[in-house]
Amino acid sequence: MANRYGRQLYAWQKASARQRALGLPCALCGRPIDYSAEARTPWAFTADHIVPVSRGGNLLSPTNIRSAHNRCNTSRGNREEAVRRSRAW
Repeated sequence: MANRYGRQLYAWQKASARQRALGLPCALCGRPIDYSAEARTPWAFTADHIVPVSRGGNLLSPTNIRSAHNRCNTSRGNREEAVRRSRAW
């Protein structure tokens, strides 16, 4: 298995590019993403891992990647989202 800077980095770049091409809104806040924004700016696109890689999530799995703002993804860190329960009536 190649390290992060070998074949895995190239595969990650391809997976991120596929997600970017979908043009979806931020999965964390629901607002539109400025896909023309410069990288590392708050409203720029980042590929977010649903299950953080540091917690066992797959780095390259398309089912573990979603679109997010850089700001939203950074704020979330490596925490998993809490399960939202419907309101009990």
